[in-house]
Amino acid sequence: MTASYEHLIVERRGAVGWIVNDRAERLNAYDDTMRGEFRRAYLELDADPAVRAIVHGAHGRAFQVGVDVADLQGDGAARYERELVAFDLGLTGWHLGVLTPVVVAINGVCAGGGLHWLADGDAGLAGSDAQFVDPHVTGGQVSAIEPICLARRASFEAVMRLALVGSHERMTATRALQLGLVSEVVDPPEQLHEAAQEVAERIAGGDPAINVARKRALWRSLERSGLPGPVRRSA
Repeated sequence: MTASYEHLIVERRGAVGWIVNDRAERLNAYDDTMRGEFRRAYLELDADPAVRAIVHGAHGRAFQVGVDVADLQGDGAARYERELVAFDLGLTGWHLGVLTPVVVAINGVCAGGGLHWLADGDAGLAGSDAQFVDPHVTGGQVSAIEPICLARRASFEAVMRLALVGSHERMTATRALQLGLVSEVVDPPEQLHEAAQEVAERIAGGDPAINVARKRALWRSLERSGLPGPVRRSA
């Protein structure tokens, strides 16, 4: 890829495009710059006809821990609030109406806003070291979008418990597999990206037009359940 990124690694491995969170020193928490880069990376890969599947992974000991609270100062907080109200976050492929199939490869801690990717991927893999936690309630915040979206693909009770218990409990990769939040747990976790590449290559081997049609139909069936819809681009 020709575009430069500060907090992401964006590349193509054959027919598979990769987005890798690369802000390990901040546990891959997203600031304003990183949020903009998510939008740019997804749209760039989706527009590339040579890319038939996308993998989103991460470097470091956490996949993603949500918004960087240090970025929510002054104008940053107001800008982020406007994006939330307008549901124009632009973090995930689903938010952006990306039709290329997206495989999410989650390692380590996935917390708070990081749960967007767990909820919005077309296929999810987790390293055996993955842990999922929603700390919003513990910090006196409302947790809404992430658990609402998770509830469309897992047990409502399990998602409600995750939202209500907060940082006092972490869901393991094995439990996420049992609930259907991911389809595979990779052990050892060091092989997670290799496993995600293999799954993405199988997807990329299918007819791209048929894959797009399948994805569009299945996601629309969920969106008609009354969930907030993503920002759609013209097809």
